[in-house]
Amino acid sequence: MKRSKNSIGFSLIEVLIALVILSIALLGMASLMSSATKYNASGGRLTEATTLAQDKLEILRITPWIKIGNGVDPVIAGSTGTNYSRSWLVASNADDTLKTVNLTVGWNDGVDHSVTILSAIGK
Repeated sequence: MKRSKNSIGFSLIEVLIALVILSIALLGMASLMSSATKYNASGGRLTEATTLAQDKLEILRITPWIKIGNGVDPVIAGSTGTNYSRSWLVASNADDTLKTVNLTVGWNDGVDHSVTILSAIGK
C-alpha cells in the first residue's frame, strides 16, 4: 500500500501510544487526589478539635472563680462524624490569683490524635 504525500492524520500506533501516556498520567493524578482528600479530612478534624478546645476554654473563662476545676466532657460528636473526648486539668498558684488550665481534646480515626491547649485564667 502506497502512502500519498497528502495523507493527513495519525496512525493507529501513534494514537495507542498517546493513550498509554495519557492513562499513566491520569493514574498518577488519581493517586495524588486520594492523598489530598485524606490530608484534607485530617486537617478538618484537627481544626474541629482545636475549636472544641477553644470553646471550652472560653466557657471556663466566664465560669465563677470558685467553680473552675478539673473535668471531662462525654464523647462529643463533631460535624465531621468524628467522636471527640475533652478533658481539662486546673492548677492554682500559691496565692490563688491565677489558675493554669491544661485542656486536651482527643479523637481516633484509626490512630489516636490529640490537641492540647495550655492557658492561664486570672482572678
